[in-house]
Amino acid sequence: VQLQASGGGSVQAGGYLRLSCAASGRTFSSTSVGWFRQAPGKERVFVAAIRSRGGTIYTDSVKGRFTIGREDATNTVFLQMDNLNPEDTAIYYCAVRTNDRFLNNDILRYRNNYNYWGQGTLVTVSS
Repeated sequence: VQLQASGGGSVQAGGYLRLSCAASGRTFSSTSVGWFRQAPGKERVFVAAIRSRGGTIYTDSVKGRFTIGREDATNTVFLQMDNLNPEDTAIYYCAVRTNDRFLNNDILRYRNNYNYWGQGTLVTVSS
């Protein structure tokens, strides 16, 4: 599976961006897909994830501002990011967990529970 993240850029605080994660080699439809981000000098951390049947989970700092969704027709998962602030500045990575048969959505918060990663797309938010 190869993942291609796109849509990053530079915006001012309060602005918005829409990131996309496209997959080749496997359909997203039976997998869980997550977005993580890594700010300069910091660890890569969880942002949001979506399960094959549409269940979602978010980190607290983005709830109400970010929306994760699936576009199965194009084999793409998006991350709509609204009301961005400078603390959202980071490289954003998408990742796939191929085993979608689990009960606790919280396992999607941990990097080690994903099988494939994309290369990242840079988001810069200025104040």
